[in-house]
Amino acid sequence: MCGIIGLVSKREVSSTLLEGLKRLEYRGYDSSGIATINNKKIERVRSKGNLSFLEEKLANISLPGKIGIGHTRWATHGSPEEKNAHPHITNKVAVVHNGIIENNNQLRNQLIEAGVKFSSDTDTEVVCHIITSYINSGLNAYDSIRATMNDVKGSYAFGVLILNEPDKLFAVRGGSPLAIGSARNENFIGSDTYSLSAYSDNITYLKDGDVAVIENDSFRVFDYSNSSVKREKQSIIESVSLSEKGIFKHFMSKEIHEQPEVIAKSLSNYIDMDKGVLNIPSLPYDFSTITNVTLVACGSSYYAGLIARDWFEKFTNVKVDVEIASEFRYREPPMVSNGLTIFISQSGETADTLAALKHCKSRGQKTISIVNVGDSSMCRDSDASLKIYAGPEIGVASTKAFTCQLVVLACLAIKIGTSNGSLSKEQEKEYVKSLLSIPRLISNTLDKEDEIIDLAHDLSNITTTLYLGRGQMYPVAMEGALKLKEISYVHAEGYPAGEMKHGPIALLEKDLPIFMIAPSNSLYEKTVSNLYEVIARDASVILLTDNEGLHNIGLIKNKIKTFLVDETDIISAPFVYTLPNQLIAYHIALLKGTDVDQPRNLAKSVTVE
Repeated sequence: MCGIIGLVSKREVSSTLLEGLKRLEYRGYDSSGIATINNKKIERVRSKGNLSFLEEKLANISLPGKIGIGHTRWATHGSPEEKNAHPHITNKVAVVHNGIIENNNQLRNQLIEAGVKFSSDTDTEVVCHIITSYINSGLNAYDSIRATMNDVKGSYAFGVLILNEPDKLFAVRGGSPLAIGSARNENFIGSDTYSLSAYSDNITYLKDGDVAVIENDSFRVFDYSNSSVKREKQSIIESVSLSEKGIFKHFMSKEIHEQPEVIAKSLSNYIDMDKGVLNIPSLPYDFSTITNVTLVACGSSYYAGLIARDWFEKFTNVKVDVEIASEFRYREPPMVSNGLTIFISQSGETADTLAALKHCKSRGQKTISIVNVGDSSMCRDSDASLKIYAGPEIGVASTKAFTCQLVVLACLAIKIGTSNGSLSKEQEKEYVKSLLSIPRLISNTLDKEDEIIDLAHDLSNITTTLYLGRGQMYPVAMEGALKLKEISYVHAEGYPAGEMKHGPIALLEKDLPIFMIAPSNSLYEKTVSNLYEVIARDASVILLTDNEGLHNIGLIKNKIKTFLVDETDIISAPFVYTLPNQLIAYHIALLKGTDVDQPRNLAKSVTVE
């Protein structure tokens, strides 16, 4: 959710902090702010709205100082207005925060009774006042922060400035991600690798309970027991630049068009191209003993899990459950012995999925994380991890990360199938061949973007729609509906086509747009029968199919709009039919004039429950 940046240096820091916030804006953009220490005073500039408003203020207001913290906010406690923007300050302390303080109300009431006056509605201001109260009682900066950690409950990462320690930046982790990046004569803190990659070649991740005391030329980390510890420095392998949209108007468009390239890259890491077989790195399990697979995820990653369930069940003959992370652990479902639980996340920091991971490990489950960020919390906490190699995904609505997740899930399903004898070597090669065809099939679909643009113009005034599909195309439909909801704010639902008669058919009326996803596979005829039911009620159908599918619907083709893709199979179909849905959502959003990359109320990395 919220993004944190901090810097202690020998040079002025405000302009660099602003640049860092631009790299974090995908994490939250309801408001933003920067605070520095200068001339024995904490100075601050904040603004409601996206970073352009803060940048405009900073162009007219000097914010000197060689130490500072910055924040871009996704609102939890308190509406998105300037008084609730971070950093929050007292006359002695400034704090930026990612997370939620669960006992905020109790602490706030105690502080009010003690005479503290609040200027915001946020839980973060509580933290600021508690640290200040400990400093006023005579504790030093470090001990005041450590005592505050004992008082607050919840998930948090803090960046803290203390006026009487003007050369030190304090970083605190208690469940939300935070890292340190080091460079010559300066040290940074940031919420993720991407925020630090422009400034440092290495990164040090804090662990829960850590407090770091950071100066411009060194830093020390103390764990939950106050012991000085060494945290491993890791190289930032992939240097990325925020400014490289290239010819594309939005990051979402760029990331849609990157899919042939990044899928090929992902495949190259899991396939022996010379032999045409899988080349998955060694994992610490005997897959032949796996009796149950559970896939756990949120949002688009959950839909990737639903698609992959077909692969796992067909290729492995193992029972598969797919769970929404935010619901899963609260049900406390029984976990079978020899069970494998797979956690799917773009960021590897999704709070609900991380909590589910810890729950499953406590139940003795084998765990694998499938993530885009290879040094994320989920990777570090799992028994093993598989990176999806999508590269940085800045657009809030997931596109290339979703399809790269599917790559890894398909490879893992095939691997387990060959390990337990459910698939032969010949079948493995057949499925690998299908995987290798996907970049070409997706490129062919992207070549038809002009047809999508024409469709989008016809649909630019829609306010509600349904996406229908069967089998794997049902979660593809749900993902398509989610994309449209996320970026165009059109009400859309993905639904199993065969379930229309059990309620949703009541919604059909003249000219209601219905997206039908119907590859010419074993479920095609059943899907077409649902298509006839929709047309009989005068709804307006947009059929996504292939040439054979179009040929087999007969004269009815004159009553519908169509978008044709190449013929597909059980492996390639979910990839290929996802693409037109991404493009439809993007171009409808463009015509509606919404903020495609940063849709309202959403953030890229959901690090609070």
